[in-house]
Amino acid sequence: MLLVPVDARSLPWATLAVNIAGSLLLGVVVGWLDDRHPQARAFLGTGVMGGFTTYSAFAVASAAFIGADPGALGPAALLIAASVLGGILAAFVGLVIGRRIADVPGELEDPEDAR
Repeated sequence: MLLVPVDARSLPWATLAVNIAGSLLLGVVVGWLDDRHPQARAFLGTGVMGGFTTYSAFAVASAAFIGADPGALGPAALLIAASVLGGILAAFVGLVIGRRIADVPGELEDPEDAR
């Protein structure tokens, strides 16, 4: 966020795209690893996906956009709703994909189950 200055005159579409993609990928990670690999899930979910998504950048850019043009509340509200609802939908789709990947025989079996 600090490397890319906030342009208060434009909606943060790139940030929206990154957050939705991150929600999808986090859903895949959680659905795939579930409780079988808690350390890998924590590293990939919290660490990698937490660093990939940019919720704070989205919040600052949205607030700056509204502050620069109070008349832009409508488009900003649509962007905010799209981010939240799109993120939830993407996470749901990711969970479904991750669970299907986990159901593939021989994929990342728990060492105790392999015995």
